[in-house]
Amino acid sequence: MPKAKVNGVEVEFEPGMTVLQVAELAGEEIPRFCYHERLSIAGNCRMCLVEVKPGPPKPQASCALPASDGQEIITNSAMVKKAREGVMEFLLINHPLDCPICDQGGECDLQDQAMGYGRDDSRYGENKRAVEEKFMGPLIKTVMTRCIQCTRCVRFITEVAGVPDIGLISRGEDVEITTYLDKAVASELSANVIDLCPVGALTSKPYAFNARPWELKKTESVDVMDALGCSIRVDSRGPAVLRVLPRLNEDINEEWISDKTRYAVDGLSRQRLDKPYVREAGKLRPASWAEALSLVASKLKAASPDRIGVIAGDLQDAESMKAAKDLFGSLGVTSLDCRQDGMALGAGARETWLFNATIAGIEAADVILFVGTNPRTEAPVLNARFRKRWVAGALEVGVIGEQADLTFGYEYLGAGAASLSALAKSKSDFVKRLKDAKNPAIVIGAGALGRADGGASAKAAADVAKAFGMTWNVLHTAASRVGGLDLGFIPGEGGKTAAEMTAKGALDVLFLMGADEIDVTASDAFTVYMGTHGDAGA
Repeated sequence: MPKAKVNGVEVEFEPGMTVLQVAELAGEEIPRFCYHERLSIAGNCRMCLVEVKPGPPKPQASCALPASDGQEIITNSAMVKKAREGVMEFLLINHPLDCPICDQGGECDLQDQAMGYGRDDSRYGENKRAVEEKFMGPLIKTVMTRCIQCTRCVRFITEVAGVPDIGLISRGEDVEITTYLDKAVASELSANVIDLCPVGALTSKPYAFNARPWELKKTESVDVMDALGCSIRVDSRGPAVLRVLPRLNEDINEEWISDKTRYAVDGLSRQRLDKPYVREAGKLRPASWAEALSLVASKLKAASPDRIGVIAGDLQDAESMKAAKDLFGSLGVTSLDCRQDGMALGAGARETWLFNATIAGIEAADVILFVGTNPRTEAPVLNARFRKRWVAGALEVGVIGEQADLTFGYEYLGAGAASLSALAKSKSDFVKRLKDAKNPAIVIGAGALGRADGGASAKAAADVAKAFGMTWNVLHTAASRVGGLDLGFIPGEGGKTAAEMTAKGALDVLFLMGADEIDVTASDAFTVYMGTHGDAGA
């Protein structure tokens, strides 16, 4: 392996690494604004200047300079210190002094690096430049006078999100970052630019002026807005949850989260159920716990086990499903179901309902067949992984089902189980590539498994996967689905499915455990709803 010296300390590094990466291998901190590990190199902020020998007698941008064997890298010389102070002074020439009213205050890279690497005074006395605000949609607040043109947002939206809605226009002092024609950023990952922005130019519009970072209690958690299980950090002040941010997890979400994950937090403070209610004459009235439990108990005692059913919702936790399974199992109830959408899975081996390639492992696939799924809406962070692999030229994609913009190219192969069955006999170019693939994978979603003929679709997909040696992956939309299937929260012998339980006259007592996505208007059973919010189920 090649070796280089960083401030006199010798380090080994992988071929192809940059000077910045080698310096950080040696434990040296290199300031930067435009450089980001997951984006292409821009090299335009010049904050990462270091001295390199052999080389010209001037500082060089370490983010864009390839490291070479025998190189000497100096990060703390007088030349480097003076160069960084000059760059910081130049960046601050037009930056407004509005830190007290800026939402980035307290977690701002510009503040931190101005303190660590900047001068203690300013020699600029002219008028500062002002830039008009831009419209980027309801999630992203813009104060573009603060922008330092690092282009992180442009590169993220173009490269990762795959929606080129943000760009840089004009030249010199007139340069601006803008959306074309004042268009909202049309990506499910758009709000990640808020985390990427190193200054206060792009901040969270719903969170504006709510809190300072040092006021907040930070709790590590897992996202439940889709079935991916992204690592998140929940920031709260007192009893109120104020925001959700991503946590680094290379195996799942890298450092991105979807807009739905980030902003669903608003719902925690609205329509919360804080007491039991009993419906009388078509209206709900508050009741005591003793009254409510007594009423439920009397209805349970009066009903036979085959006339009682339980449906678990898409956000139900595994612990409560286990408790319900134990309770109703002891009563002889077999009508339990966690599949509100009627998904035709749960009776076979555990592998039949898992994403077997793993989320990070799917990047090894060279050909993927999507069946009845739109990962861009169902799992936006996972879709970004597919795009990353496709942009690298290492992925071929085929789609059976909905034709949608997935942010990457694909070959459309039809819709329905018939198209799947015909695939094995087809002589198309995609089938040839599938036969030649080293790591082919199939991703089947709720669009195929939740149909009336979901069983046939699942069998046809399984036959195709077996014929081409493909890794079997199910992309769920419900966070609770795999936990429910693992627990066996499905109908037992003689039990009814979720759809059968909601039919007229099917049951005497129906328990809805946070089940809001199923139509129960036809049911005439006595209904018990257990959930957090007064929504459709309640």
